[in-house]
Amino acid sequence: MAIDWQQLSEQYREDYVADLTTLVGIDSARDDSKATADYPLGPGPAKALIAFLGLAERDGFTVKNLDNLVGYVEFGEGDETLAILGHADTMPGGKGWHTDPFTLTKKDGNLYGRGTSDDKGPALAAYYGLKMMKDQGIKPTKKIRFIIGTDEESDWTGMHHYLDLEPAPTLGFSPDAEFPLINGEKGNVTFESHFAGANGGSVTLHDFQAGLRENMVPRDAEATVETPDADQMMADFKTFLADAPVTGTVEQAAAGLHFEVIGKAAHGMEPKNGINAGTYLASFLTSYDFGGDADDFLSLLAHELHDDSRAHKLGLAFTDEVMGDLTMNVGIMTFTADKGGLINTNFRYPTGIGAAEILVGLQKATAMMNVEIKQGREMVPHYVDPSDPIVTTLMDVYRQQTGDTDAQPEVVGGGTYGRLMKRGVAFGALFPGTQDTMHQADEFQPEDDLIKAMSIYGQATYELTK
Repeated sequence: MAIDWQQLSEQYREDYVADLTTLVGIDSARDDSKATADYPLGPGPAKALIAFLGLAERDGFTVKNLDNLVGYVEFGEGDETLAILGHADTMPGGKGWHTDPFTLTKKDGNLYGRGTSDDKGPALAAYYGLKMMKDQGIKPTKKIRFIIGTDEESDWTGMHHYLDLEPAPTLGFSPDAEFPLINGEKGNVTFESHFAGANGGSVTLHDFQAGLRENMVPRDAEATVETPDADQMMADFKTFLADAPVTGTVEQAAAGLHFEVIGKAAHGMEPKNGINAGTYLASFLTSYDFGGDADDFLSLLAHELHDDSRAHKLGLAFTDEVMGDLTMNVGIMTFTADKGGLINTNFRYPTGIGAAEILVGLQKATAMMNVEIKQGREMVPHYVDPSDPIVTTLMDVYRQQTGDTDAQPEVVGGGTYGRLMKRGVAFGALFPGTQDTMHQADEFQPEDDLIKAMSIYGQATYELTK
């Protein structure tokens, strides 16, 4: 069946933007403080899922909602199932936006809003690829399930729930990364270093806060410090800012000096693309006479973790020829005198090294500190052979539609739902050369890119199921 997918996708542009406006308008970051029986991850993720399924129901698809945690759109019949896995949750809005993160805003050909790039915009483009097939009367030879998760940015609760209730998909793609195609994803493991809350020096750390998620470079950090020489510390901070790639303020507060630092947010899979406000603030504070747990907390951040995305200081620098470097993101830092301290470090690692070796590195760095290290979730490296038909078919479609005949599949540090399938890959929707604003303020995706992605997804889904 000859279809001009690019021309066809243009006919859906207006409807696509209208539907994306609806989805972006829902703050769908997980919020456990508002969890209920109906909204197990807070109202936002569930409402975004319901809205997504509502679009498909409007368009005549069969849909199913599994307890407001995950849902799917089903199309076609067959012994095999092709899965397309996206997610309706997003990172928190965060600070630093020039537009409302939950209002889709058009500017200079770009669509701004939380989720436009990760993952509401791409997931909706993939859905519209499916819708174009249906509207053209195409009957696929495989069953297609478009699965929508609600907790990809945290613990993958929705997809785990799906796998508890439904057969595990073995073949498919996730529109949650970049083009041309991701056929390998590094391992992913998080460690938490826990501290007690004692001080003990002439300077007291009352409070330190930085970071929103483990997979996001913290843009903002703040701390409250009591010092016997406030004027000197304020002057020192001004000098520090003059030489550092961050901005900040300091002012007198009831409990002491209150510091704020602003860096640059970035996706945690490549921390060097951001500027970690938390470790920069710690690197300033650590030169003062803190004591006890507060000193350990600041010292670990400043001396072992600061500005070291490849974990050289921990002795963990490691590179694999296929998967590349081990990377480390310091995503969450918090300390209070009554609750103690926490440092969350997220590692993306290639084959050849694993969680056990990473733990040893952290233990060596903290051997003289009063700290307890706990391992969080781990996902081992995932790789699909480039000769697999799922890879070759998708690459052929991409090359045909873009004219980029030199494009090759890639391995990245990001973690997508694609790794849940034995023959699963990540496929778009960020095009080469387009600025990556995932997990950042002013997140955007060019409107034309999303329509182009829709065209690619339509043809790709057709080719995989004809």
